Amino acid sequence: QVNIMQSGGGSVQIGGSLRLSCSVSGFGYSSHCIAWFRQVPGKQREKVARADSDGTPHYEESVEGRFTLSKDNAKNTLYLQMNDLKPEATAMYYCTASGMRVCPRERSAYAYWGQGTQVTVSS
Repeated sequence: QVNIMQSGGGSVQIGGSLRLSCSVSGFGYSSHCIAWFRQVPGKQREKVARADSDGTPHYEESVEGRFTLSKDNAKNTLYLQMNDLKPEATAMYYCTASGMRVCPRERSAYAYWGQGTQVTVSS
């Protein structure tokens, strides 16, 4: 059984930083990819960043240069470091995992999701 546990998030001022954590269990960590999506009420869940099974990161243009993915294989955890946060980053952030080596870009490709964690950026 795949289990995804998220932590981190919270409230921060514009320009601040937060780190999200995503711990995955249930299948070999090195053999699957992990991705972050976010969702604002009334809008579709959108992709933020993803890490292939070999650790290769991919970022959406809106977060490129400010968000960074890192992996701790010993802890089976993927981190999303978010710097220089802007108000438009305010959303519920969801971690998801797939058994594929290369992370799909489409939300519909993912079957396992974390519980979500709120990020709020304000002035």
